[in-house]
Amino acid sequence: FPFPYAPYLIQEQFMAALYSALEAGCVGIFESPTGTGKSLSLICGALSWLRDFEEKKQQEEARLLALEDGGQEGKKLVTSVEPGHPANKDTAGEPDWVTAFVQKKEERDMVDRLKEEQMRRKKREDHLEKTRHNVQLKYAAKRKRAEEDETRRLLQLSKELLSEGDGADVLEKLDHNDEELILAEYESDEEKKLVSGLEEDDGDLEEEHVTKIYYCSRTHSQLSQFVREVQKSPFGKGTRLVSLASRQNLCVNEEVRRLGALQIINDRCMEMQKNKHEKKSDEEKAGQKRRASRPTTTCPFYSYEQMQLLRDEVLVEVKDIEQLVALGRETKACPYYGSRYAIPAAQLVVLPYQMLLHEPTRSAAGIKLKDQVVIIDEAHNLIDTITCIHSAEVSGSQLCCAHSQLLQYMERYRKRLKAKNLMYIKQILYVLERFVAVLGGNVNQNPSCQVVPQTGTVLKSINDFLFQSQIDNINLFKVQRYCQKSLISRKLFGFVERYAGPATAVKTTKENQKLAGLQNFLLTLQQGSDKEGDHPPVEAEAEQLRAASPLMQIEGFLSALTNANQDGRVILNRQGTVGQSSLKFLLLNPAVHFAKVVEECRAVVIAGGTMQPVADFREQLLSCAGVDPARVVEFSCGHVIPPENILPIVLCSGPSNQQLEFTYQTRDRPQMMDETGRILCNLCNVVPGGVVCFFPSYDYEKQVYAHWEKTGLLARLAAKKKVFQEPRKASQVEQVLVEYAKCIKRCSQAGGQMTGALLLSVVGGKMSEGINFSDELGRCVIMVGMPYPNIKSPELQEKMAWLDKTMPRATGQAPSRVLIENLCMKAVNQSIGRAIRHQKDFASILLLDHRYGSAAVLSKLPGWIRERTQVKATFGSAFAELRK
Repeated sequence: FPFPYAPYLIQEQFMAALYSALEAGCVGIFESPTGTGKSLSLICGALSWLRDFEEKKQQEEARLLALEDGGQEGKKLVTSVEPGHPANKDTAGEPDWVTAFVQKKEERDMVDRLKEEQMRRKKREDHLEKTRHNVQLKYAAKRKRAEEDETRRLLQLSKELLSEGDGADVLEKLDHNDEELILAEYESDEEKKLVSGLEEDDGDLEEEHVTKIYYCSRTHSQLSQFVREVQKSPFGKGTRLVSLASRQNLCVNEEVRRLGALQIINDRCMEMQKNKHEKKSDEEKAGQKRRASRPTTTCPFYSYEQMQLLRDEVLVEVKDIEQLVALGRETKACPYYGSRYAIPAAQLVVLPYQMLLHEPTRSAAGIKLKDQVVIIDEAHNLIDTITCIHSAEVSGSQLCCAHSQLLQYMERYRKRLKAKNLMYIKQILYVLERFVAVLGGNVNQNPSCQVVPQTGTVLKSINDFLFQSQIDNINLFKVQRYCQKSLISRKLFGFVERYAGPATAVKTTKENQKLAGLQNFLLTLQQGSDKEGDHPPVEAEAEQLRAASPLMQIEGFLSALTNANQDGRVILNRQGTVGQSSLKFLLLNPAVHFAKVVEECRAVVIAGGTMQPVADFREQLLSCAGVDPARVVEFSCGHVIPPENILPIVLCSGPSNQQLEFTYQTRDRPQMMDETGRILCNLCNVVPGGVVCFFPSYDYEKQVYAHWEKTGLLARLAAKKKVFQEPRKASQVEQVLVEYAKCIKRCSQAGGQMTGALLLSVVGGKMSEGINFSDELGRCVIMVGMPYPNIKSPELQEKMAWLDKTMPRATGQAPSRVLIENLCMKAVNQSIGRAIRHQKDFASILLLDHRYGSAAVLSKLPGWIRERTQVKATFGSAFAELRK
């Protein structure tokens, strides 16, 4: 394998195992601890396989073409190249001349196909070579752009001059301006393929996809990091790589970017394209002149020629998302669509995994998985990710708001709408009415003022929910298809924005732009529900965002209801008022959505730093998706650090011999919180630099902190280490980390009594994933108790019941019990893996709870930690080891 430096032995083993898995078409679960160069191993292993695969394919083609005229041998070769060749099956028992004729035709067709493929490849390579070297081409493109801009400017001027002399009635113009809000005539049962946002006559859409690798990770920053690794690797020059991302990350039209929320950016973009595709009469255009403030124009960056040039630039040289956006601005071409045009010819496509795992998004992006390779990195939360992507929630206030908006829309345009449109709008209104009734309310009254008669949470199967809502006679598949094709939510959004004023429709503040889309925006609000400081204005913004586009949210919920009855549940959450109540769809079986990926792909690799316990992936994801166990391969390697650089200890009791057991019943006791404080005080006396302490939840961390403050223990801790707390708000995380790092650096340089800093964090919080506490930032990681999930949550209870019903009892333990333990240990493994980040790093890991000492729990730690773990019954012996 080509490699930028001498690889570690485990990297060589990783690449060899990866190569074999791709060659054999397996589903691989690969674990390689952070700091062992996993990204480079993935790049060099997978791209070496792809290079060899393409070479072999071309050699095979060359041999076949050379044998074009060669009789028997040619026949034999064709038959051997294509197993299951029709000549072997369909012509069994036929006369010889028929068999010979079929075989000849097959050979001719195959040779023609190979010649065509070769020609296309040659053409593509020549074109890219030309782009790579021909600077003239770039200058010509820039000159052409400048000419187009000038022409556009002159056209605009002449239009304005013409319309100034136009004395037509203003009311009439406003009416014309409403044209774009009217739904087009809808033909429900025509199953035309709707090519999302791309011109349908583009010859390029037909371009054949070469064999490629789709690499997915969780966040855009992880993807950019991966692309930078590719640039540094031996494959950095010759690989055709394309980065895909959301419009929010790739849009270069400032007017659209300013909208902030992802769903609204998507809609404005689509609307601008529609304006481009529809040839409007001059009269209508003049009508729109009066409302120039509304951005109903076409997008200047959505130019087919420019996007083709951008595509070529992308394929010629490896670029990350930031470089792609800069190129888009420079070439006045849309990076979002330009990068999509590059997919067919690309060898490596880098994308966030939501885009790959959600089928509608996948097909809209033009991703074809047939016979391709998929690598899912940072996959430790894959099951949860698939569940979240396909679950949906709508609040009572959203349902009432959508009903009110849609009703007003229907009343205003009733005379202009065709019968089919009216029928579907009435169906949607009825569905919304029934959903609010199920929550115990009435759509015609203010949801915030209607008190719910019976509060509580109820779980229903999909069918039961449809019966209870009395909408079981409505074909939700047709309603969903109508919403998708008529673009009704987009029309409704435009209607609300125009007639309720832009402030009601969407508030574009800096706060909005920072957050990654509507979903994240609402999520951060739910999570940060401590009513301190500046929350009310943020909540008001959220309300305005919700009001902007409630039907979009509801479409997601309707779509979720089309899942099979056994694969999901509906949660009716009745709280206080109808507005606060909600309906949530919970996906129980993520395998149904993963099955399509595994079936279509040649090979799938699920990789991560801590994949233990692996049983979840095998049982909940792969077995349920119908993957043959023989097709699944596992690879796990140790760490590159020497054994003496890590000291994992399970501590069973504290300094005053108090047994450590942090169950829900015992952890709130003052003596347990005191003992935890004493342990930390002792550790802070001997551990230099940074200490990171993980608690099971924000509430418990807050409770312990308040207790230490009262007893004076906090002051004792603060004498040795400055104490930091993990903030609940994502926007404050960066600031806390910077201060924490500065403090450690200052203390190490100054000497003195203060030796560093103590960071109190939360398992599953902002600090437990994707953040490096390398070197001095994390000399000791402490886990307080076992972070079991809240077993009383209705969602978890339903998931447990479903697992017990559908999964085999593999180890004699109930599958639900295994799930709880696995969720706990996944969270632990993620958190403790923060400390060791490279070969020369060293740290101690303390697990405070005697239950960690059991064989079942120890077996779920990553191998490289498990092998070195010591179980200590007393604090004295553990402390002696730590001192060393």
